[in-house]
Parts: sequence; structure tokens; C-alpha cells
Amino acid sequence: MSEKQPRVWPGEPQPLGATWDGNGVNFALFSEHAEQVELCLFDPSGKHEIERIIMPERTGLVWHAYLPHVRPEMLYGYRVHGPYEPEDGHRFNPNKLLLDPYTKAVFGEIQWSDALFGYRVGDKDDDLSFDETDSAEGMVRSRVIDESFDWEGDMPPATPWQEMIIYELHVKGFTQMRTDLPQYIRGTYAALGTEPVIDYLKQLGVTAVELLPVHAFVKDRHLEDEGLTNFWGYNSIGFFAPEPKYASSDPVTEFKAAVKALHRAGIEVILDVVYNHTGEGNHMGPTICFRGIDNKAYYRQVPEDERHYMDYTGTGNTLDMGHPQVLQLIMDSLRYWVQEMHVDGFRFDLTSTLGREEHEFDRYGAFFDIIQQDPVLSRVKLIAEPWDLGEGGYQVGNFPPGWTEWNDRYRDTVRDYWRGEGDVIAELATRLTGSADLFYSNGRSPCSSINFVTAHDGFTLHDLVSYTIEQVPAQEEDQPNEENDDDEDEKRSWNCGAEGPCDDPQVLALRERQKRNLLATLFLSAGVPMLLAGDECGRTQQGDSNAYCQDNEISWLNWELSQEDEQLLEFTRQLIRIRQSHPAFRRGHFYRGQPVNGSETRDIYWLNPDGLEMTKEEWDTTFARALGVLITGLGLPDVDRQGERLEDDDFLLFLNAHHDDVPFTIPDIAGIESWNLLINTFIPDIPASSERWQPGSECAVGGHSLMLFQHQRERS
Repeated sequence: MSEKQPRVWPGEPQPLGATWDGNGVNFALFSEHAEQVELCLFDPSGKHEIERIIMPERTGLVWHAYLPHVRPEMLYGYRVHGPYEPEDGHRFNPNKLLLDPYTKAVFGEIQWSDALFGYRVGDKDDDLSFDETDSAEGMVRSRVIDESFDWEGDMPPATPWQEMIIYELHVKGFTQMRTDLPQYIRGTYAALGTEPVIDYLKQLGVTAVELLPVHAFVKDRHLEDEGLTNFWGYNSIGFFAPEPKYASSDPVTEFKAAVKALHRAGIEVILDVVYNHTGEGNHMGPTICFRGIDNKAYYRQVPEDERHYMDYTGTGNTLDMGHPQVLQLIMDSLRYWVQEMHVDGFRFDLTSTLGREEHEFDRYGAFFDIIQQDPVLSRVKLIAEPWDLGEGGYQVGNFPPGWTEWNDRYRDTVRDYWRGEGDVIAELATRLTGSADLFYSNGRSPCSSINFVTAHDGFTLHDLVSYTIEQVPAQEEDQPNEENDDDEDEKRSWNCGAEGPCDDPQVLALRERQKRNLLATLFLSAGVPMLLAGDECGRTQQGDSNAYCQDNEISWLNWELSQEDEQLLEFTRQLIRIRQSHPAFRRGHFYRGQPVNGSETRDIYWLNPDGLEMTKEEWDTTFARALGVLITGLGLPDVDRQGERLEDDDFLLFLNAHHDDVPFTIPDIAGIESWNLLINTFIPDIPASSERWQPGSECAVGGHSLMLFQHQRERS
């Protein structure tokens, strides 16, 4: 480069962020209300600022510059000048170094001090004051990256929804205690791509991993002060950057390599993403990114009181989905993770917030419209957590076609049934068959329902059957339970007769039986099952139903399994194999209860213990806890990938949530002459029995157990 050539060129307003083109780096930052923007460059250690550049150009609302002397790995941040007028929604403070909202990588960790706040902490009217302390010493840096990566022809597995089995896991918690992995990669993206981990997932039979948030996030100051941390990561600050603490080397390259390895094994990668709020908290929070770049543009302020934020999320702030730049940020982020990082879909945290227009949720709002029209995002898997904490936020069943939803109605009903609640068998029948009451309209299918019994938020499966009262770890006793402050009844747990650890063999046997009941119900239901990592092998959080701040053995999977855990793991594998082998459990269309293929045989029959069809009076019986269902495999409404009509065997399911045995009569229906037993949750193993059960014979279904029978139908 000629010595006369300027070191700062005008550059371009697009793309936003820092973009290496092989010769230099273009920097572009949106700020609608800024008066001046400074770009700060740092040495490789991140400790010393080596250059500060006033962004020379502003096109529209984007400030930009091109630096021909900058290369990948350069560390940088911004200082943005403008009015500091909190009561009018402006919180500019150039003393605060800011993260680039479009940064692809984050360097370092936040070191908490009062300097990271835009106001003088402790002053009267705190956030109305102005703090002149430089925050750079404790701030993370943005990092320029080279996006090149050899994907070696990687292609998405593109698993159909009907064949999906989702496995929800935490990147660190899943592998931190795996002794078959090198110490330095445990708990990292790299660990997910190793042979032992992938072999485990393949043997289990899951088709997709759903990763708890991996976007770079903020670890709350108040938690760190108490020796805790934000373990789950629902506090995003960088929507393009993988969280660096989950990496043993370069986070971007390591994440891509893990995705490539999982894809090679036929396993999809779904990200749990948090676009409803950021980690900057309420008006008393720190100034580390969006607040200092353009508070009024990025966040929803209270009408007539712009000092404060609208809070539909319970976290202190809400991103303003009504602003076109916020929508662009989210869409650019989503496309980046699909196109550059090769992920296969997203589970959106508190999705109702993203669908709010002026105030109310709108299924035809801008967010949903843009995704529907986007040629990239409309083709990936979209999962909604269909609620938020604001008025009118509960929207289960109300999302547009193309979306699936976490079905908490399924979770609650299945839990209630197996803990012995009466008056739920009618709703249980609805949940087992895909929740048509929620998803039948607008061309949706049973696959719109993401069925789950447990998730990261709440008890694990083991704890669900071992605790009625939540156990709070000692270090949390003085902490408000911000994430989950519902009462004990809402947890719908049952300790099976003793609270927590015990040595009563009857209680322990019942707990193992209940785990098998819940897992069997999950995998035999129409809809898409989601399994919480570790539930298949008895993971416990020692009764903590809200371990969001526990980065320790409470949250990490213990891979040293007991005999009971090994039996449960094998039972789960068998359940998944049964589901994957039989399309009768993977229906893409709702049951109609009508004759199929011109015969008198219907697709489904509901039975009482006498082997007769349920009457209306029996459906309304409040004390009923026993139910039978016969599913016929004749003439399924689904076709395979080659368009061939699917057929399957017939299945007979008996469920008994009574504490005593209940005798069921094998029905004389659909001309089926005999059945063989496939599953009996009363025992820890899949039964290897050649015994045939004839219509009219009586079968004793043990207390708190289910039995599944199969009739092998000759294929046409």
C-alpha cells in the first residue's frame, strides 16, 4: 500500500458488522440517533487500545469505514456519542466500550465493576446520572474472523418431522463428566463431535440435538457475586457469536466442526435462541452493547415513560420487534446460523414476545411474515415456546402453519395422569393422539406438537418421581427464584411415597416404574417427542427444579450409571426403536375415528377395562384412571418418501394409573385373533415373550403401569 494512501477508506454500509474480504475489513454499525461513532482497535492481548478511528461515513442510519490494514483476529469495539437523556429513551455514553451487535466472535469475559454502567452507581436517581469512568478494562472485545471453512460437502440430514426425536442438551453439562473424552475438550463444542458422544446418540436413536443457548451471553453480576453463574445462557448479548467458554479452541471453527460431525451421523442440530431480550437487563442494567449503540431503537420503552422498558420477558427488557433494524438483526442472525454455521432449525425462547405488534400477539405479525417469505428460513425447523410473561402471552396452538410448538398441555396432562389424578382420561386421549384440539386448524398436523414430559426448566424425570417439594441448594436459599416461582402443585410431581433419596425397595421400584410409564407414554404418542438429556439414564439435580445458575455436578450428567440407570437406558433405546420401526406411532395426520379403506375397521378405538368401547358416561367419570386404546395399522393416511402408502401392525395399549392391579379384557375388535406382548412397564426389561393373547382373555395390568401389545399384520 502506498504511504500516501489513507489508512481509513469510506467503506460500505452493508453488510453490517466486521467483514474480511481478503484485503481488508469493512466495519458497519447501525445507530439511528448517534452523533458520532468511534472504532477502537486493540492489540492481540485485548488489554491495550492501539488505534481509535472516527467512523468517516454515514449512509442512511449506518456508520461505516474500511480499513485496508486490518486482518482477521483483530480485536475491536465501539464508542458511540449522542445524547444521554434517559427520560427520552437515550443512553449514549462514549466512556463505555461497546460490543458490535454483529460480531461473529467474542474475546474475553466481562469483569464486573461499576464502570460497566452508564450512570454513577449509588447516586440518587442512579440511572439519570452520567458516569465518566472508562469501561474498557472490564469489557469483552469483538473479534474479526475469517469465515472460510472446509465443509467437505456437508448436507443437512433433512429429517422429516414425523421421524424426529429431539434430544435437549446443554453443551457443557452433557459432556463435562465423560471420562472417555480428553479433559481439555469436555464440556465443549468439540466434545459433541467426538466418536463416543455420537455413538451414544446414535445408539439411543435420537435424530436431533437441541442445544440450550450457545449465543454469546452475559453472566449476571448478582449471580457472580454469590459464587453462581448463568449456566443455561438465556441472557444473550451476541446473536452471531458462539459462546466462547464452550470452546477448547476457536469457537467458530469448533462449532462448525461439531455440526459437520453430527450431520455425518445423520443428526440434526437445533439451536435454542433468545431474541426476545438481551443481557443488558432493565434501566438499571449495564451498558455493554445495544443500550449504548441506540437504546431507543433497540428496546421497547414504556409509552409516555421512555426511561423504563416494556418487560414481556421477566428479564427487564424486550427487544423492539416493531423497529425494522431489530427485525433485520434477528433475520440476519438466523440466516447466518443456517448458511454459515449449517444448523438445521431453531427453538425460539418466549416466542409470543416476537409476535407482539403494538402490544398484543399477532400470528400474522411482521416476524412471522418475514420468516414465511424468506427462502432460507422458511425451510428450516421452527419451534416456538408459545408463551411469554405479558398479558395475553399464552398462545399454545395459535402459531402459523410451518411452526411447531412446545406443548405444555401434553406435559401437564401426562404428569397428572401418572401421578394418579382423576378426571383427566379424556384429555389424556387427546394428548396421546396429537392434540387435535390445539393443532387441527389451518392445515396443521400432529407433528405441530412438540411433546415433552420434562425440559431443562423444571425437574428431571428422576426428580419428578422422587420429590414433591423442590429442594433449593444452600447457596441459592437467599436468591429469589426468578425463573420458576410457581407453587408446588404446578410442578405436578409425586415422590411415590417418600421425599428424596430413600432405601425403601417398594418406593424405589415404583419410581422406576413411573419413569418407564412417562417415557413409554412420550414415545408412543402422536406428535414429535422431545427427551431431556439424561432422563434416559436417571439423571438427578438433587431436587432442584431451577438449576439455571448451577455450573456444577447438579447440572452435569453423571455417566457412572447404576444397574437401574442402565436398565432404564436400554428400555429407552428399545422404546425409540419401536417408535422408529412403526409409522402407527409417527402419524402425520390426525385420527378420524372412521372406517378405513372401505372396511368396517376404524383407525382407533377407545376401550374400558372390559374390552368394550368407552361410553360417554365413562369418559366423564371423574375417578377413572384406566384406559385402553386400539390403533389399527390398516390404511394409514401417510406415505413414505417415495409416495407409497404406509401400512403397519395393529397395537393395543392398556394404561393403569391406579395403585392396584386392574384386569383388562383383550377386546374382540377388528377381526384380530391374537396379540403378543411388546412392553410391560411393570418390569424393568422389554419382555421376551412368545405368549399369545386371545380376544376375551383377561390380562392383569399392574398398578401404575402400562402394557403394549402388537398384532403383526400381513402386508399387502
